[in-house]
Amino acid sequence: MYCRWPRTTVVKLQVALLGWAKPFQQELNEIAERVQASSKRSYKLMLTETICSLNRHKDCCIFSSLSVDVKNGTDSWEEHFNKISIEERSKFDEETLYSLEGIKRTKEYSKKQDGSKNEYIVVTIIVAANGALRFPKITRPADLQAVVEKLNSIHASDIQGIHVLWTPQEENDILTEEKLLADYPHLRPHSDD
Repeated sequence: MYCRWPRTTVVKLQVALLGWAKPFQQELNEIAERVQASSKRSYKLMLTETICSLNRHKDCCIFSSLSVDVKNGTDSWEEHFNKISIEERSKFDEETLYSLEGIKRTKEYSKKQDGSKNEYIVVTIIVAANGALRFPKITRPADLQAVVEKLNSIHASDIQGIHVLWTPQEENDILTEEKLLADYPHLRPHSDD
């Protein structure tokens, strides 16, 4: 059966890491500073760099969530993609680094330090890509690895958009277990089987 409208898949992958994965947090900040996300080539670079960094810290990945929505036509995927991005950004207490479509903004972290360490880091990767893509359900670390490999296999010419969001962005900020559970109820622990 022939589909009149082009299909676009919008994928949202969220991964929670143990907060002592500080190098991961720093690497994401460096990627955002370095990559100008305004072309399909730079979208692919941002996706690949983020996945490489996540793979380096896979032993710290303890929870994840995946949603995959296939949309028909241009308007529906863009609307859905932007809605997801805004919903995720609204969970942040403060954004200290922002880089979108070539516009960068940085600001100093304004909250006072309380001597606590990060308990968790959550990264959200939102990708819109041509076609109706399928991904495995994530229940264990091997499934998460399969999902990131599938994401990384998306050809640069097929990527329509990407947003990489993480919290906390500032290394002196904290994401407590209470906030993790309240803001990210869809995250599920990985089983060892």
